[in-house]
Amino acid sequence: MTERRKILVTSALPYANGSIHLGHLVEYIQTDIWVRFQKMRGHDCTYVCADDAHGTAIMLKAEQLGLTPEQQIAKVKAEHEQDFADFLVNFDNFHSTHSEENRELSELIYGRLKANGHIASRMITQAYDPEKQLFLADRYIKGTCPKCKAEDQYGDNCEVCSATYSPSDLIKPKSVISGATPIDKESEHFFFKLPEFDAFLKDWTRAGHLQDEVANKLAEWLDAGLQEWDISRDAPYFGFEIPGEKDKYFYVWLDAPIGYMASFKNWLSQQQGTDVDAVFDEYWNKDSSTELYHFIGKDIVNFHALFWPSMLSSAQFRTPTKVCVHGFLTVNGKKMSKSRGTFINARTYLEHLNPEYLRYYFAAKLSSSVDDLDLNLDDFIQRVNSDLVGKVVNIASRTAKFIQKSGGTLSANIADETLWQQFVDADATIAEYYEARDFGKAMREIMALADAANEYIAAQAPWSLAKQEGTEQQVLDICSLGINMFRALLTYLKPVLPALTEAAEVFLGETLSWEQPVGFRGGEAINKFKPLLTRIEKDKVDAMVEASKEALAEANAAAAPAADSELGKEPLADEINFDDFAKVDLRVALIAKAEHVEGADKLLRLTLDLGGETRNVFSGIKSAYQPEDLEGKLTVMVANLAPRKMKFGVSEGMVLAAGPGGKEIYLLEPHSGAKPGQRVM
Repeated sequence: MTERRKILVTSALPYANGSIHLGHLVEYIQTDIWVRFQKMRGHDCTYVCADDAHGTAIMLKAEQLGLTPEQQIAKVKAEHEQDFADFLVNFDNFHSTHSEENRELSELIYGRLKANGHIASRMITQAYDPEKQLFLADRYIKGTCPKCKAEDQYGDNCEVCSATYSPSDLIKPKSVISGATPIDKESEHFFFKLPEFDAFLKDWTRAGHLQDEVANKLAEWLDAGLQEWDISRDAPYFGFEIPGEKDKYFYVWLDAPIGYMASFKNWLSQQQGTDVDAVFDEYWNKDSSTELYHFIGKDIVNFHALFWPSMLSSAQFRTPTKVCVHGFLTVNGKKMSKSRGTFINARTYLEHLNPEYLRYYFAAKLSSSVDDLDLNLDDFIQRVNSDLVGKVVNIASRTAKFIQKSGGTLSANIADETLWQQFVDADATIAEYYEARDFGKAMREIMALADAANEYIAAQAPWSLAKQEGTEQQVLDICSLGINMFRALLTYLKPVLPALTEAAEVFLGETLSWEQPVGFRGGEAINKFKPLLTRIEKDKVDAMVEASKEALAEANAAAAPAADSELGKEPLADEINFDDFAKVDLRVALIAKAEHVEGADKLLRLTLDLGGETRNVFSGIKSAYQPEDLEGKLTVMVANLAPRKMKFGVSEGMVLAAGPGGKEIYLLEPHSGAKPGQRVM
């Protein structure tokens, strides 16, 4: 084995303002696998994280819920910690940026930046809510686009015409918080002089600390010229006050990465007999020989690869060994969607499926690149069932019973030394893939070994040999090799599947270690085999997706209009402009199935085909149509209406109909030649 390394690892801090979802989990699972691998190899590896607990958004959310910010972040932290634990993400320490350690370190670093001449101050003009008495970030201002006149656009860019502008350019701007018209107001702000680190960053970003594609992107920003970074915010603000300044606070992104240092220091303080300051200095001094790895998403590269190393350099702390950047998660090839039920929270997943299914699937898809990762739900089911149940666990389930029949002790004979040597020789290659974060390549290598093991067992057919006289030793030798191949596979998979491995270790009567190359185990007893993993059932995945849709529908239910109102007796709604109308997405839909809804007087349940995507819609047209008359017909539906939870289920859209009611309700039909999914203009 190589020399024992001292490694500190972090994941990006989850924001303490919402739940963990599957997109977040890509990073935490990726990091946890890498950390578990390092620990299995005998290295001194520490994994710390924290909730990112500061900012205006948290302050406003707490106010909305009738809580103090401290109560709000404590509540969210407890939820986050439970979700991570249930997904087997094993932090050594999970802290909060709202901590004394972080306050002290933030003040220390700011003081050093200031002493080194890297802090500037000047007056700036910002939008200000006169009712809330709060300076407004762009996302808290809406108005009419000054270019295309689209209404309800945010203060920095238009989602209709893509124009960019300042909040003061908006027509009829309003504060999202109070509805008041913002005014311009001056305030003194403090800036980190990032341009002074241009030469340092051009060297640092090309010194092996980043993936090539990340370094190339940063080079574009560096060539375009860096700007000073505003690191202050005005009161009221939930965060740390800037020392020596009145009503001025550190911007959340200044103290957030310092939270890595604070969480590590907090962990050290919990270790009995540790000289906290000495060990902290060993890991964070500018000449440290330890290793520091940050795992982050590609959306926060500028903070971690420009601002953060520059701050550390000025403050005389070490910079990261490597910033490991990953891509985003898509589901079924598309951006995660609440309306499609593919925006899935961690807890929703856990209520339906084993967390190790997802850990394995992510591992099988992850590489060292910044490419996005797709969770294809059909492939997810097939791959987990095939690889983990059909290949890996199958080896033990096919062979263990024959060991028990022979007395429960493994044979010391290696039935096929050439085959066993393949498993031994794969050790170094698989370890290299783990080290490089090429988990997908590691999983392919492991599954190739699993295929070889299953082919060997199938060819030897111990179940047939066992029926013949005088074959007891041969059967024992074959099955003992099978169990040893299973042991090797579980050793290689242990960083990914810690719970499955732990259950297998009970059966094997040992703790699987990877500090040395795998060795053949013979002449020792194993325990009775018990089922280790069940197959994924598609109905469980479907139920998870439906539950995610229902969660959205419940959130929208309070604002939704009453259902099944009598047609033709409604007063006209408030006037809307063309931009509002243009947001309605009308699509041609094929009525693939229509059926009565038990207990409903007016509703039919329609299964609508939008050209490959199906929607479940409840429609109050029962008085005018029989289900059998509708199937196979084309109609028009509102495709982007938020799902709505009703007594009988979730409705995922609305079909268009007209008429006075009763028998006279007429579904709109598209023009001849229209195709399902086609947009209606």
